[in-house]
Amino acid sequence: MLVGICVGSTPGAGFLANDTSGRASMALGAMLVAYALMSLVSPRLSVPRHTEWWLAPLVGAVTGLIAILTGVFVLPLVPYLQSLGLQRDELIQALGLSLLVSATALGVALAREGALPLATLGASVAALAPAGLGVAIGQWCRGQVSPAMFVRIFALGLLLIGLHLALRSLI
Repeated sequence: MLVGICVGSTPGAGFLANDTSGRASMALGAMLVAYALMSLVSPRLSVPRHTEWWLAPLVGAVTGLIAILTGVFVLPLVPYLQSLGLQRDELIQALGLSLLVSATALGVALAREGALPLATLGASVAALAPAGLGVAIGQWCRGQVSPAMFVRIFALGLLLIGLHLALRSLI
């Protein structure tokens, strides 16, 4: 799956890097809306073990392609990993590793397109501190409410952000 993410991230970097029409923002919004709705509906998916050998690379490639077009790594990666029936710590570890590989593949693809100047890289590294603070706050919040309520609040927030991004360029 991780190799599939890298392969899927290869084509299309120019779309995200050079879009001035707002299509990339609209696509990002659409992906956030889709993920939020999926989280709110929370279908119980299950992947049979005997299909993982061919499905994992396909899911990785589609995730990489969607990431290179939108900057979002969650679809179909997160539902796929959830469908594997991993224990909570295994799921968190798999998500972390997958998102690290996705972000690295996206960065490499954008750098190849000349869309990742050193100043942007520096700003991205600087943004890790507030992102880490956000993760810590999110973990604290997650501990204050039930898991189901946390998912609903998070999904509703993503839904609103996604709708704003998707509709902003139409208005």
